[in-house]
Amino acid sequence: MTETTRPNRMTKPQRQHRITRLLEAQAVTSQGQLVALLADQGVEATQTTVSRDLEDLGAVKVRLPGGETAYALPELPVHQIAPEDHLRRVLGEWVVEVASSANLVVLRTPPGSAHVVGSALDRSGLDAVVGTVAGDDTVLVIVDEEVGGRAMADRLSDVAGIAGESRHAGESTTAAASSTSGESRIALHGKD
Repeated sequence: MTETTRPNRMTKPQRQHRITRLLEAQAVTSQGQLVALLADQGVEATQTTVSRDLEDLGAVKVRLPGGETAYALPELPVHQIAPEDHLRRVLGEWVVEVASSANLVVLRTPPGSAHVVGSALDRSGLDAVVGTVAGDDTVLVIVDEEVGGRAMADRLSDVAGIAGESRHAGESTTAAASSTSGESRIALHGKD
């Protein structure tokens, strides 16, 4: 194979962006067709991968005029509630640390992954989540005051599979004492 025809293994966000553009541009009636369309663009993906991508994107089958069905993305994905197993998978894969204070929860992710977690939380339908703000590797989750950050941090830690590892403000005097020495991250998130 020459360099120009070699299949391109894209990152998940890049591949999902391509899928979004394909679904917006034409009627895609099956996962197999989508795999072929991606291959035409030099993107290597299996049907299993495409299936997961469609789920992550919130794609649904809609009926077209004439009775055929095709994949479509909701115009306002925030209004499409994602299944709980989707949230569990995203948090389990991307959340590495959880901390809380008052009615706030901070979720740490690998660099470049916070938006995936923020989007999953926005679409999760969790009543107590007022909203999220995602940066590069941090998601700030604003929680209803009546529920509080500690309870939500514990719940999200459990969903992510890192239960018992969340940190709450005021738990450690070491964190406050070391914040001036530049070691606050280690003290706050490390074991006391």
